[in-house]
Amino acid sequence: MELAEIAVRVDARGLSCPMPIVKTAQAIKPAASGALIEVLATDPGSTKDFAAWCRSTGNDLVEQSTDGAVYRFVIRRK
Repeated sequence: MELAEIAVRVDARGLSCPMPIVKTAQAIKPAASGALIEVLATDPGSTKDFAAWCRSTGNDLVEQSTDGAVYRFVIRRK
């Protein structure tokens, strides 16, 4: 269930660490405060990576789910 409209979508499928975080960090910079960013990744380590990245940057990981080998993250920009 989508909480609000996604402002930015990042397709990081097929990329290995640290590229999903790098692509997300680049995409989130121009987004407005409070904007939602959706990230799709296939790297199993991304679940821990995104949780740690959100804690260290102050962004809020509002949703995390898995559909087969695809991990979906919804992040609210601080």
